[in-house]
Amino acid sequence: MITVKTISTDDPHYQSMRELRNRILLRPIGLKDGAWEMHDHKSWHFVALEDDRVVGCAILVPLNEEPERAQLMQMAVDTNLQGRGIGKLIVEEMISFAKRNGLSEISCHSRDYAVDFYSKLGFEVYGDSFEEAGIAHNHMKITLRKAKQSRI
Repeated sequence: MITVKTISTDDPHYQSMRELRNRILLRPIGLKDGAWEMHDHKSWHFVALEDDRVVGCAILVPLNEEPERAQLMQMAVDTNLQGRGIGKLIVEEMISFAKRNGLSEISCHSRDYAVDFYSKLGFEVYGDSFEEAGIAHNHMKITLRKAKQSRI
């Protein structure tokens, strides 16, 4: 069974998360290990665990001092387990976390091939496509709305 939890950089799973990100995201495009860790100290870290082993991960980076908006970054799922819904579980938990913590929006830079994945979870493309780390990307975001309270 896959479980998703939020961890800190002090958690023992953090090193496994780093390794997964490096192996799945950075090494295949020629970037050095740790090249995208500049936001880790201020981010919320989400890991998908199977038998206490990190099989997927992502980070949510606050975009302002009083976090109202955040950016989903460094989403990775073990290659052998892709297509099993692990990424969906991570993003759904991230959205729930963001709503519970009063965030109004989550954005991401989606690689072209992942646009459909994020669209199915409620994200929408906005702006022009662009290149990041030599790969075509799109700006995407999901607006989170709190339930309005009745003033009766």
